[in-house]
Amino acid sequence: MKIALIAHDGKKADMVHFLSQFRDILEKVDVDLVATGTTGSHIEKSGFKVDKLLSGPLGGDAQIAAMAAQKELDMVIFFRDPLDKHPHEPDVQMLMRICDVHNIPLATNPASAALMFKSL
Repeated sequence: MKIALIAHDGKKADMVHFLSQFRDILEKVDVDLVATGTTGSHIEKSGFKVDKLLSGPLGGDAQIAAMAAQKELDMVIFFRDPLDKHPHEPDVQMLMRICDVHNIPLATNPASAALMFKSL
């Protein structure tokens, strides 16, 4: 199983905290984590093995969307910050659209991500 992880700047700490809560599940299930660059660095510092792509604004969101379009992902967790402006919003919208088109489960907040992780 391959899970993509993305978090806007104001949500990176939330992503690390979320993953820490599910460390036991992630260690029991054969899961490969992939993340945008900066999010991946935060995740890696907390002790998780993660493949890091480009930073979101530099194309990481598009890289994850391409993986979703090629059916290389089983799940996308994207902690979005709905109260801040993001210069790469078109990439964010494209990623969400690709997940919908290709029926890839997408969680945009910790509550929906927790439901998905509990199903692992």
